[in-house]
Amino acid sequence: MTTVIGVDVGGTFTDLVLHDAATGEIRVAKQPTTPAAPERGVLAAVDAAVPRDLLARCRHFVHGTTVGLNALLERRGATVGLITTAGFRDVLEIRRGDRDDPYDLSWTPPPPLVPRRLRLEVAERVAADGSVVRDLEPGGVRWAAETFAAEGVDAVAIVLVNSYANPGHEARVAELLRRAGFAGPVSLSHEVSGEYREYERTCTTVVDAFVRHRMGPYLHNLDRELRARGFAGELLVTRSGGGALALAEAAARPFETILSGPVAGAAATARLAASFGSSLGLGTAVAADVGGTSFDTALIEDGRLPLLYQGEVVGLPLQSPWVDVRSVGAGGGSVAYADAGGLLRVGPRSAGADPGPACYGRGGTEPTVTDAALHLGMIPRGRISGGIELSAEEAARALAPLAGPTGIDGVDAVAVGVVRIAAAHMAQAVRGVTVERGVDPRGAAVVAFGGAGPVFGCLLADELDVDTVVVPPNAGNFSAVGLVQTDVVRSAARTMVRPLDDAALPAVDDVARSLFERLAQPGAVREVDLDLRHRGQEHTLTIPVRLGEDDLTAVSARFSEAYHRAFGHTLPDPLEIVTVRATSRVVLDDERPLVPAPPSGEGEGGRGAGTTRLWSFRRSVWAEAPVVRREDLTGVAEGPLLVVEPTATAYVDAGFAVEAHESGCLLITRKDRP
Repeated sequence: MTTVIGVDVGGTFTDLVLHDAATGEIRVAKQPTTPAAPERGVLAAVDAAVPRDLLARCRHFVHGTTVGLNALLERRGATVGLITTAGFRDVLEIRRGDRDDPYDLSWTPPPPLVPRRLRLEVAERVAADGSVVRDLEPGGVRWAAETFAAEGVDAVAIVLVNSYANPGHEARVAELLRRAGFAGPVSLSHEVSGEYREYERTCTTVVDAFVRHRMGPYLHNLDRELRARGFAGELLVTRSGGGALALAEAAARPFETILSGPVAGAAATARLAASFGSSLGLGTAVAADVGGTSFDTALIEDGRLPLLYQGEVVGLPLQSPWVDVRSVGAGGGSVAYADAGGLLRVGPRSAGADPGPACYGRGGTEPTVTDAALHLGMIPRGRISGGIELSAEEAARALAPLAGPTGIDGVDAVAVGVVRIAAAHMAQAVRGVTVERGVDPRGAAVVAFGGAGPVFGCLLADELDVDTVVVPPNAGNFSAVGLVQTDVVRSAARTMVRPLDDAALPAVDDVARSLFERLAQPGAVREVDLDLRHRGQEHTLTIPVRLGEDDLTAVSARFSEAYHRAFGHTLPDPLEIVTVRATSRVVLDDERPLVPAPPSGEGEGGRGAGTTRLWSFRRSVWAEAPVVRREDLTGVAEGPLLVVEPTATAYVDAGFAVEAHESGCLLITRKDRP
């Protein structure tokens, strides 16, 4: 067992969890996020909770970051130049024939990250089988270098047709570009993605070049500041597909970290389900992460992360392993307002960390979900983590102006409406990850975490008709718990379109061996997956394969089972392989326990027991209800009540009961229906 620190940067708070393997000590901290310079919030959390001697003993510092995502959202990254095969200059604008909103006749795609004047062509051509149709002409590369120098290009993406099958020309272009004097970062598409589909591979490579300009300096600055404080271990950064990368690789492959933050909570939920699934009823679990800015949800079945191999951010496809986490703008900081027709709306705009909700007393004046929850007693008054003193008076003052334009009678009713609308948005996102996959959410359990997740657990249960809500230890910092439990993971893929026949598996073995040689992680667990489809179809299903053990019949049967589960029927048509995927996993610690919650009285934000006046949504009345510290909860307690801990509050409505589970979780179960 090793001492590990996990730090997750959210839109409103930066969360830290430390597990000291030598003593078993748990430390948690929350600090306001600093959007202009995220590393300041990370370092503030470290300074608040980790003494220098303990930091010096830490072996791994695992970081979930939104720096790359924010660069895309804000379109603030490098000035990128693109070198591509003659005839493919406009692939970023041609895109695909679909549109994000099929019912919006005036919908327009987002502008390409590279303007046309910086998308330059070179004469060359490689066929899909890797054979060279036309040799590369060096003059085009030299001309491109001169153009990029004149235009002030910071980074270059090199994407040549079919380079996944033969990367020789791409490597030669990079060499010529360096000889011509270009000294900035260069992203090669065959290193970024070994898969076919020119638009997706081009877009992924351009995104890699675009965000590298911000991600690299950010990570190196953070590493330098940590080492100045005595840290001597390894800095790891989480991947969009789960697991973590070493600092150097994260800086070199920043596109893999775009969804670094939201994935950690889903990974922690999967580990919880794998460890205590049967006793907690987590055979099918819905991760419900309610942060300050967004609500993130994922479906966890049998303790496995829902892994995809292509994602999309702000209309830009990325060919990268991707945990299927859906996000909506319904967090604690989501702003409530009256629209032009007088209807009450919530989100997606957020008050963020600066100034934050009105009740934080930091200059915010707009009403938010947190203000409504505080007004309704769902969050006890007083000081919370991060040193923030909540003001019920400021919350009521911010909510009051919504009563007039919406026609709602009074501040109480406005607050109830805001919370119900936010819960409805969250439930709709959950339906997106369950019903769309043919899974009935009524048979799942909700795992509620994030700073506001346990506040909304019972409301989500009623919205979804779910009977069980699980609140994990360190619920407010549960994404950071997922970081503490991570492994070092590297992956690579290569397109290999061919029939699934007797000669296919030896060929797969050869490709997988070459991919693992490229990944080069001694002592790693090796996993191989195949993208398979029926011949003549376009889309694929990804199937795990045990090379050396599985034969053709076993692989085909596994695909048929997955196909039937996804589409409700099977087909007799022959199968073909599309892509070979290799994953290399180094387990950092086989004996990592589920991180227990520290006593509520420990650390900033510890709140004592007592009673409070809170609103029962199921009874539509105010009630005087107990406030119980998490470690004082014994037996079964029936709602309405609040359970408090350092980083979160669990709201238990009437008709639900809560008890402490042996795992350290709170188990909230339905006792009657409304």
